[in-house]
Amino acid sequence: MHPGSDSGAAVSLSLDELVRRAERLVGERPRTILGIVGAPGSGKSTLCQALATALGRQAVIVGMDGFHLADPVLEALGRRDRKGAPDTFDVPGCVALLERLRHAQDEVTYAPEFDRSLEAAIAGAVPVPASVPLVITEGNYLLHRAAGWSAVRSRLDEVWFLDVPQQERIRRLVTRRRSFGDSESEARAWVLGVDEPNAAVVEAGRGAADLVVQLLADPPADPNPSSDGPSKEMS
Repeated sequence: MHPGSDSGAAVSLSLDELVRRAERLVGERPRTILGIVGAPGSGKSTLCQALATALGRQAVIVGMDGFHLADPVLEALGRRDRKGAPDTFDVPGCVALLERLRHAQDEVTYAPEFDRSLEAAIAGAVPVPASVPLVITEGNYLLHRAAGWSAVRSRLDEVWFLDVPQQERIRRLVTRRRSFGDSESEARAWVLGVDEPNAAVVEAGRGAADLVVQLLADPPADPNPSSDGPSKEMS
């Protein structure tokens, strides 16, 4: 039973306070799964990396992006231009992996990872030893109710929703797409036409989170965003 976060009301916390909250989760059970959710551009991947760095061997990150459907599959389905929308993922695969991670019955469970240089998921790229007490999973749709995503919430012990002002998210997303080679107009067209509709979907689930948080300061930037940061379509 997840009571939610008082109808989505946000609290302001520092990274150190979030690290302490994650450390408390580590001691509650042999294996805890923490979900980090937020709209595109909210900084989910950066927060996950900061938490994992602080927790060391106690935590492993398993990203939802590893369940992106391959581009040829999306093309066959007529969804390639919406890559990153809720129905462009292998949702049952994601749920099945979370179930395996919860029980930790195998010595090592291998999770997929999204390769930014290939824009494709790589199977078996993230080893999760049974001895690791905290799995941090991040993605846009961990609290989504449609397209099969409703099965995800019951596999998560706690979920944090990152709350970032819309204009700041848009600024980050446009800057990111410009870094991939898009022109200013191309970047804004994608962000406003794809990312922001997805953001509205994500925002609808914030009331189901255990914590809605506004970070008092941005965590240190990921030094290797090509392997762990958000993709062009997901963030």
